[in-house]
Amino acid sequence: MRKLFLLIPLLLAIPALAALDIPTVNLSLSAPAEPKDLVNTLNIVIVLTLLVLAPSLILVMTSFIRLIVVFAFLRQALGTQQTPPTQLLVSLALVLTLFIMEPMGKEAYEKGIKPYMDKKIGYEVAFDETVKPFKSFMLRNTRESDLALFYRIRHLPNPQTEADVTLPVLLPAFMISELKTAFEIGFLIFLPFLVIDMVVSSVLMSMGMMMLPPVMISLPFKILIFVLVDGWHLLVGNLVESFK
Repeated sequence: MRKLFLLIPLLLAIPALAALDIPTVNLSLSAPAEPKDLVNTLNIVIVLTLLVLAPSLILVMTSFIRLIVVFAFLRQALGTQQTPPTQLLVSLALVLTLFIMEPMGKEAYEKGIKPYMDKKIGYEVAFDETVKPFKSFMLRNTRESDLALFYRIRHLPNPQTEADVTLPVLLPAFMISELKTAFEIGFLIFLPFLVIDMVVSSVLMSMGMMMLPPVMISLPFKILIFVLVDGWHLLVGNLVESFK
């Protein structure tokens, strides 16, 4: 698991990797002749498994959760069905995640990965320095009540410093904090569009047009108002600034 965390800054600090040579990897396996050969084979299997899980781990410890949930709420509030398409929303959330997390990725690379590759620090120190920027980001955006919940579940003493907070406890606390924040933002997004739906429905009922679906009338107005107020600019700007 620790080896996996050392890969995360490499994915986020893309500009800093331009000068690196891509190494060759030999994944050939053979029947183990000695016990140590079996251990090496198992290590390769574990690393490959962690690499498969790497994208999911990156998503749950970055700003991606809040972004994609808010975008989903926006599309539902507009009532535009599959427009914008899910792939486009996911791509936008990923691009914004790279934009938000790039400073943390660069810091982790400069203080953890690069010194370790230059053989200036050991593996344990490199792991701590690599994880530290991400831990700080998650702690800044995690509610104390959510963090305390998982400490109570584990029956662990309350941490005294940031370094005392462990990743297995911090990750679920960060995720539910991000989900709560995203739902709060989603509620605020729904309100103006809900008012438009109610006004259109009232007007149609007063005109006796019971058989005409209100969504057909309200949808163009919602899109028009969203475009007039430059909704994407406002939403993305406030979302990025919402991260502490």
